[in-house]
Amino acid sequence: MKCLLVANESAEVLFYWTDPEFEQRIQEQYVVSQEEGEGLPAFEDSINTLFAPIIISCSTMVDRLGDNYTSFSTENNHIYVLHQFEECLYITVNGDGDETEDDLKRKIYVIKKLTEIMFGMVTISGALLRKEMRPQGTEQRNRLWKKLRSLLETYSCLRENDQSFLVEAVERLIHPTLCEQCIEFLERRLVQQINSNMDRMGEEVLHAFILVHTKLLAFYSSRNASNLCPSDLLALIILVQDLYPSKIDLDDTSEVLESSSVPDVFYTPEPSPPERESGDSPPVFQFVDPDVQMAEDSLKTLEAATPDPSAPSRVFLEAKECPMMPHSMYCLPLWPGITLVLLTKIPNSHVAASVCYCLEAFVKLEKRLCEGHEGAAAMRGQPSVQEQRSRLEKLIKTCASMDIQTSQLQNAWTDFKNKAFSRSGSGFTRDLLPSCRNMKTQLCGVYRQFFAAECMGSSQRLAPHLQERALSMVQEKLMDWKDFLLVKSKRNITMVSYLEEFPGLIHFIYVDRSNGQMIAPSLNVTDRTDSELGKGPLADFIKNKVWSLVATAQQYLQKGYPTVTLRDGDYFYCYFLWFENETGYKLEVKDIPSSPDDAAPVGMLTFDYYSTAVSWPVSCGSPPVSRSCDQHGPQRIMVHAAVFRLFMICNLCGEFSELSAQALLISVKNHGKFLQS
Repeated sequence: MKCLLVANESAEVLFYWTDPEFEQRIQEQYVVSQEEGEGLPAFEDSINTLFAPIIISCSTMVDRLGDNYTSFSTENNHIYVLHQFEECLYITVNGDGDETEDDLKRKIYVIKKLTEIMFGMVTISGALLRKEMRPQGTEQRNRLWKKLRSLLETYSCLRENDQSFLVEAVERLIHPTLCEQCIEFLERRLVQQINSNMDRMGEEVLHAFILVHTKLLAFYSSRNASNLCPSDLLALIILVQDLYPSKIDLDDTSEVLESSSVPDVFYTPEPSPPERESGDSPPVFQFVDPDVQMAEDSLKTLEAATPDPSAPSRVFLEAKECPMMPHSMYCLPLWPGITLVLLTKIPNSHVAASVCYCLEAFVKLEKRLCEGHEGAAAMRGQPSVQEQRSRLEKLIKTCASMDIQTSQLQNAWTDFKNKAFSRSGSGFTRDLLPSCRNMKTQLCGVYRQFFAAECMGSSQRLAPHLQERALSMVQEKLMDWKDFLLVKSKRNITMVSYLEEFPGLIHFIYVDRSNGQMIAPSLNVTDRTDSELGKGPLADFIKNKVWSLVATAQQYLQKGYPTVTLRDGDYFYCYFLWFENETGYKLEVKDIPSSPDDAAPVGMLTFDYYSTAVSWPVSCGSPPVSRSCDQHGPQRIMVHAAVFRLFMICNLCGEFSELSAQALLISVKNHGKFLQS
């Protein structure tokens, strides 16, 4: 029994998702409580009635105490986890024991990340976010909620089955020759041809990558593009998997193909059925929502119309100019399980950078005013007032020239100037807070008018013949590799390469947090698939051990423990976190700070926990690892180095120390050293 709800301060439902068991439980509850002759209420009304007391009590506690509770359990062992983001309250529930409190907390942060990817800076304004997540039209609202539910279910399934989403890092296919050829192909042929074509309608391809299921075959970014952060890339993989679900139970009975060159002979698996074809074995990631009654008209969930294959999706990604820069994402399926993704810079994207600059200034000002700073102290650390005024007035003129409605923004700006800069105004005091918040809302409104998904016209996209050309070019390039890649994605790395050197080792996961990538042996647990771990119950047993170790290690890391060694029967679990500088020398970490209980879970999708590591104090080891080290002895410096994590499972005959882990790390890095480029 599972449920997730997003509501505003008025206890209005902005989004909800339930599994069939939870839905049935609520319907049975209202069947018992309804009076004779009355019909059942709409399901959304039932959800609202069920959670309204919790939402109201949370709002009351925030108003009176400035704090709120984050979780509680009921007498029937249902776990409730709550988190407040600005004006929205997120609530997750689990009643079947499948999810822990940390799992529920992670789900909240993931759905928030997905809404930021879909809506951008609109999520900063509660009033505008309500318009996005709860459109007035019933059909449009059903379509949006259906999409969000599908994304949430796709993430949950990936989290349960895919190691890369377990540790929230990107897994690349280990085949240096082919990867290098594909990257060169993307750069010199595909991207260059598209960006030089006049039919691109002002769009410019910034990133292009090829996915084989959830694994990255090749990734190319143009020289003027910002780096695509790992959390954004993981979120994009979720979007791709939701559009084109993968079959994870492919019957791979071949020997593993580990050659670094093009093989002369390789196994060709049976062709996959056409996408979304009905049959006895539907794809695992293809979800069918139960009938859900909606408010007002009690209609069943409306099936979304078949999307235009040439239509892009609007996504908002982190860039150096703006933390939520709008992009267009084109997902072009090459074959079932293999997808080409193009991320393009859209026309007028410079407006997003201007809005972001102005919005950031008002966010900082609001924060300092709330902290009690007034006058010149409130503006300390901000760009000059004249510069801010010039940028904002230039933005208003730009919007007006593009037929964007700016009257409300102009009125808000006039009101702000009269209070902040005129002699009769209050100046930079707490009285300026309402005007400051109004400016934030109006800036987000202009941003929404420019970049909301419904503003994407049929002409604002790459021409269909350009997309078809890109598709055919990549298909021609990978035609001879197609079957090999599908098998390789299931047998990316095997333990055979390591067992002779490390006897007793059963499994490991190596994560390099400096680039957000991971290396791990394949872990297939389907009944149809033979693996090194056997098949069926044995493989599933090992998989459960791995998942349990990762969850335990993350809990200890959040409490400040960088090294964990546990024993469970015949198994040893080992977890090591360490730092290295650019030359590969290990840095000794001292006093890793522990996170509060209500902090975001350790990971990348939920919150980039490892970005905070650059402020952790470390000491230089021996031999010297940095010129900043004192020759007379180690001193404390600030970390500016790669962050590494390593999980391992071994049995009794192979108890591993940290020294053994470092030897394994060297072996793994040599195996996948091309990933460092």
